[in-house]
Amino acid sequence: MSHSDIKSYWENFLAAHPEHRGKAYIAEPFGDNPTLADELGNLVLSGVKSATCSAVWNYEAEGEPIPQVGTLWLVLDGRNQPMCVVETIEVTFRKYNEVDADFARAEGEDDLSLESWREGHKRFFTRTLATIGKEFTEDMPLVCERFHVIYK
Repeated sequence: MSHSDIKSYWENFLAAHPEHRGKAYIAEPFGDNPTLADELGNLVLSGVKSATCSAVWNYEAEGEPIPQVGTLWLVLDGRNQPMCVVETIEVTFRKYNEVDADFARAEGEDDLSLESWREGHKRFFTRTLATIGKEFTEDMPLVCERFHVIYK
């Protein structure tokens, strides 16, 4: 990750949105690999993707705070270059098996159906939870976020 690229992008964002000056932000890609980061970042840029979810267990394992309404996220691509800034507008907690078709559609992935969301996210969570010694379960707790792009 080029810290100078991120800092420069963030400064340009603040010049356009001075009301956010002094606020903390996270700078990271979607997904767990460069290809997925590019794919999901492009879905955000195109307006197809306006939601995301993560396992609560990942936040606990990493000691990271749970996102809140107003959280700012500088979305990075697969090469860790800035793509856009999004702001969290809703945070809900639900179990994997409680995610509904509306949220799956807002995630913007695959064919936008709940079935494809479940298949893709089961694979994703199985893969990523293994790195923290956890296993996927149908009733695992998720942090579900909705966001909007505020700068690109």
